[in-house]
Order: sequence, then structure tokens, then C-alpha cells
Amino acid sequence: MKYQQKIIDAFDKNGVLSKNIKGFLPREAQSQMAQAVGKAVTFANSVVVEAGTGTGKTFAYLVPALLSKKKTIISTGSKNLQDQLFNRDLPTIQKALKYSGKIALLKGRANYLCLDRLDQLIAMGVAGDRSVLADLSKVRKWQTATKTGDLTECISIAEDSQILPQLVSTADNCLGTDCPQFKECYVVKARQKAMNADVVVVNHHLFCADMAVKETGFGELIPEAQLVIFDEAHQLPDIASQYFGKSLTSRQLLDICKDTNIVYRTELKDAKQLGTASDHLQKVIQDFRLLLGGLSVKGNLRELFQDQKVVGGLNKLTENIDFLSEVVKKSLGRSDTLDKIYERLAEVKNLLNAISDTSVTGYCYWYEGNGRYFGLHITPLTVADKFGEKLNNQKIGWVFTSATLEVGGKFDHFCQRLGVENAEQMILQSPFDYHNQSLLCVPRYLPATNQKNTLTELGKMLQPVIEANNGRCFLLCTSYFMMRGLCDFLREHSKLNVLLQGETSKSELLKQFISEKDSVLVATQSFWEGIDVRGDALSLVIIDKIPFSSPDEPLLKARMEDCQIQGGNPFNDIQIPEAVITLKQGVGRLIRDVTDKGVILICDSRLVNRQYGATFLKSLPRSKKTRDLQKVVNFLKDKR
Repeated sequence: MKYQQKIIDAFDKNGVLSKNIKGFLPREAQSQMAQAVGKAVTFANSVVVEAGTGTGKTFAYLVPALLSKKKTIISTGSKNLQDQLFNRDLPTIQKALKYSGKIALLKGRANYLCLDRLDQLIAMGVAGDRSVLADLSKVRKWQTATKTGDLTECISIAEDSQILPQLVSTADNCLGTDCPQFKECYVVKARQKAMNADVVVVNHHLFCADMAVKETGFGELIPEAQLVIFDEAHQLPDIASQYFGKSLTSRQLLDICKDTNIVYRTELKDAKQLGTASDHLQKVIQDFRLLLGGLSVKGNLRELFQDQKVVGGLNKLTENIDFLSEVVKKSLGRSDTLDKIYERLAEVKNLLNAISDTSVTGYCYWYEGNGRYFGLHITPLTVADKFGEKLNNQKIGWVFTSATLEVGGKFDHFCQRLGVENAEQMILQSPFDYHNQSLLCVPRYLPATNQKNTLTELGKMLQPVIEANNGRCFLLCTSYFMMRGLCDFLREHSKLNVLLQGETSKSELLKQFISEKDSVLVATQSFWEGIDVRGDALSLVIIDKIPFSSPDEPLLKARMEDCQIQGGNPFNDIQIPEAVITLKQGVGRLIRDVTDKGVILICDSRLVNRQYGATFLKSLPRSKKTRDLQKVVNFLKDKR
């Protein structure tokens, strides 16, 4: 039987999926997408698919991928989806199709326990309080049983435990084949498994890191494939730009200081100058962070380097790195780790030279600081040339899919950012009945923005609606200021259970939200996408305003300036499309199943009184619309 016919038959009401997967129901849109993926495999071309929530896009790309029996890479936007794909969706399809090929999961090295680092911690002690010591004990116990070394499997420690950064290697400090634990290395084992597999599940960060590594002529983390599928593809342009740029962070520098100190204290106790030079560099790194000011800062490096104090601090940093490099040079050949540190210092010096010369066009030079951390970055304004070259010059099938790719019925914004040309384009509507399942409200009489009392007035307006629904609400904010302010208001004025992003881990917050009645989750950024709460636990999603990115954000500002130079309109060409995609993600949290019902409340009158509001509304699901909050309350009460 021909390949394309096999795909059609698999999704038939009497096909292998219906027969082997409990509750599977054929969907026309899912079959259409699967056939488009099949064409991408057969003709080695590109397809871009927006598949609305409930289309079943995961099965729509997995079935043709497995039936093709070709080497396939599936890349996801998040590690959560990566794990879900590998542990749930792939085994289901594998079993239904009786697929006998090899499947592998591959993550970046920061997800795997480094045995050499573990040995160092046991010998030298850990940095942190007693809880960190307790976590080390839990990791040691878990390590005796793990086969993969994937730290997400160690559920006895928190996702943000201080022990985790101390237990993993980086590309900089990994000793490679010189490592005493090389034969047992979890990263090496995972990569070998991926090289030999027929289907490899990765994430966008790893895929882009690999692409950037190949760019410089070095090894290959991800095996060559005949089919590459990007799920949550809307995240890809931003992630790709990080990896085609250069970054120097305080973490990299402090790691060098720490590793130099370990060599001095364990291997080369006679080389006292190593300890002195690394301690001094550590202080200079911390002093440089203070020069950037603020607890949380972000800005343009070109402007920053006009401050002579900062330039002086950077020169001092460079001098101390040079000095440590000279000290390390004296002991070369006496320690494998120290030889590697010398190479890392050479790389850091190259980065500092590149960052100091801000005259190269086509790049954004920017910095950030958060707490004790700082990063100095050079990021390309577009990856369309590099990514597009890869897409168009290789005989590979490329599939880009997400629930949010089109803007106003077009894929231009997404395709231009990645250099995708001549791709088949599809918009597959969600099978959900949004008209009867949901109500979209942009309330009248909204308080004026950016006034002293805006937050309080908005809280007063929203509280009765949230209470009428007994909570069961996501309150998604566009700023931390608004998030914390609305949380404080609701905690003070209502008896609802108000949960706040950041007070515990993301997974724990979701667990509490679902299990505890009358809950409101007040959140920003990370809760706008990738969250799946079905049923009655969530029936109201409130968004404080259109999620335009701040025009002062350095990378966005640079892209907008570049767009203007090219004769474009930065607001129409960049800000609106990106805000549309983010808004669609937030709205998409509400209806996750055919039985879900609820209200989307967007507290931004620009949606109805500005011309560009039509672009946003056209891109949102076809819900009933109102501006009357009483109708919202009635709808919420009727749905019970």
C-alpha cells in the first residue's frame, strides 16, 4: 500500500488508531494535517500548520513520521511537552502502529547529573544552606537507581533547588574523554542512544544549539534526519536568535573561579597563586555587577559603554582574566581540568573582545542584570538567512506547527523571521464550538491606564465577576507589578484562595489550583502558554491588557530600529504580530476540551476602539462577544 494511503487509512473510523486507542475519534482537520506532513516527507519540502486547540496535532505528525520509517527529529518548545511526547504520546502511537523502530529522548547537558561534579561535591562540600545538603543526600540515593541520569526524574527535590546548578556540567567545563567518569557519563549515553535511534525527541534550545555548533565547524549533537518537526514552533525564532549570538555571563566567569579553586585545593596545593588570582577575579566580577545598578536591569550595551565607570570596570575585568590566564599557563600539563580552564579563559577573552567592539551592524548589543547575575549579549536581529539557508539547501521535510502561528489569517510574520520560503500553509480550525462554549468580553468603563488608582479600580471591577464564578480563574497579567498588585487586592478584599506565581513551583501551583476549591491563580509570562487545565476547575480567564512587549526591551528596540531603516512599520510589522500570538496563547488556556465552557475577559478597550484591534479579534476563536459584565456573570451562572 502506498505511504499516503496508509496515512489516510490510519485516521479512518475503522483504521488502526480507532481500533487500538481507547476514545479515539476521527477528525477531518487531523487527517488533513497528517497528509500534509506526509507530503513534506515524500517531497522533502516545508509545511507550516496552525492547528487550533483540540485538532490533535501531535497524532497528526507522529503517525506519518512513524509510518515513513525515516530518521525523524521532533523538537518541542518546552521540556514538559518533550517529556509528555516521549512518555505518553509516542508509546501510544508506537503500540497502535506496531512500530518497531528505536526511539530516544535527548535533552541539553544541564538536565543530566554529572558524575564528576557529584564526586567533587561529595569531596569538597556544597555551597548553600542545610536544605542543599539534604538535597545532595536525596540525589545520591536517586543516582543509585537511575538509568538515564535525567534530573527531572529526581522528584524528591524541588525544581529550583540550589543543588541543581552544582550537579551539572556545561560545554565549557566538561572534560570530555579526559573525564574519569567518561564511560559512565549520562550525557554521552543519551547522545549515543540518539545517534542510533530512528525517532529523536529534542527541544528547540538543543536543536538551535546544535545548529549553531555546526555553524562553527564542530561536532554534531543531533543526528542528521530526513524529517524535522517543530511543535510549539511560534517560539522558534526567538530561541534561534539566542544561539546564533554570543553571550558572556557572570555564571561562566564564576564557574571558572570555582573550578580553578578546586584544582588548587585538590590537585595543585603548591600553586597558591591560582587560589589568590581566582579569588580576586571573583571580587572583580561582583564589583562589575554593581556598576550595572538595580536589582533587575536590562539595556543597550552601546549606551552603557558611554559610562566611563563601566568601561573602567570592564577593563579591570579584562585585566584580571588576563592575569588568571597567565597564572594558569604556568601550570599547564599538570592537570587536565586546569588545561581545560586555560581554553575556557581564551574563549572568554575572545568574547570580551567581541562585546567591546559594538560597531558591527545587524546585531543587538545588550546587557541584563538580576540579583548577583549579569549577562553581556550580542544577538543577531534576524536568523532568516542562516535558518533559511539550512531549510532550503537540504533534502529534508520540515514541519512547523503550533496553535498560534497566523496573524490576521497570514503566516508572513513567522515565515519571514525564519526564512521559510515556498512552504505549504494550512490553518486548521479547532473542532470546539467556541460560539456556544465561550464568551469574550472587553468590558465598558475600564479605568484609565497608568493612573495611581488603575490597579485598585480594576480590582474592584473584577472581584464581583471572579466571586460569582467561585474563583476557578486564571488572572494573566502583562507585568509583575500588576500581578502582585491584583494578588494583594484580592487577598485583602475577597475570601477566595489566591495563588501567586513564584510562591512555589509551577507544577505545585497547578496542583493546588485544581485540588483547592474557589482558587484564583494570578500569574504572568510562563502561565500564558503550555498549561492544560480541563473541566470545571477553570472557567474564567482574565487578561489585564494586550500583551505588547515593552518597546524599551533592548532586542525588540533594535529590531524595530532595523525595521524602520528597511522602510517598514515597526508597530505593524513587529509589535502587533507578536502581541497577537501571545494573546492567542493566553486566550487558549480556557477551552481545552469539547465539554469546557467559560469566559475570556480582556481588560483593554484598544481592542474595540483602535483600528488595529480588528487584527487581534480576527485572530481569536469565534466566541460570542459582549461588553456587559452582567452578561458575563449570567453566562458563568448559567453554565453550571
